[in-house]
Amino acid sequence: MFRLMRESLQWSSNISFLTFGMAFLFALISTLFQEGSGLFLSLLIVFVFIMIGIIGDTIGLAAATSQENHFHAMAAKKVKGAKEAAFIAKKAPLFSSLFNDVVGDISGIVTGAASTAVVFQLAKLVQTSEGSIWFIIISVVLTSIIAAFTVGGKAICKTLAIYHSTNIILYTGKMMYYLKACTRIFAIWKKENRSVHMQSR
Repeated sequence: MFRLMRESLQWSSNISFLTFGMAFLFALISTLFQEGSGLFLSLLIVFVFIMIGIIGDTIGLAAATSQENHFHAMAAKKVKGAKEAAFIAKKAPLFSSLFNDVVGDISGIVTGAASTAVVFQLAKLVQTSEGSIWFIIISVVLTSIIAAFTVGGKAICKTLAIYHSTNIILYTGKMMYYLKACTRIFAIWKKENRSVHMQSR
């Protein structure tokens, strides 16, 4: 029991730091793009963060419902990304928490903040002020639309995550595989450039 509590405390501490970092990054990106931007770009930012939240929830649920042995069979056939997918399935609680709680929840928070900026821009467009009846109507309607898109999108993707978890996690594994490959290539290129620089000196 104490061992599980200690492991849980360590994981929760790590996830808290990760959440802070990702929330800071998401909020920074949202703020930088919205600063002085037009209504269309602000709406696009809100839509992007809604999609990030939906995709995060989909991957998180797919990780929780996937079967590790399926990916080991694919890895034996040299399918790219299958090893990474097997790792995701093996660490399902970790990845489910990462995508559902961290990515999904942070996206929801940032979406709410970004939608506030859209409300003020719409209010300025219709020439109304904060506290007026039109401002309240705009705020309520926009919040309802965002909630409908978010909940509806997650409902659709939850069905996909449950019945097509293998494909979803395999595609996620492929993304991890290619990301690792690109990182490795960049590391080799950086090492070669360093050695050339040292020889030239």
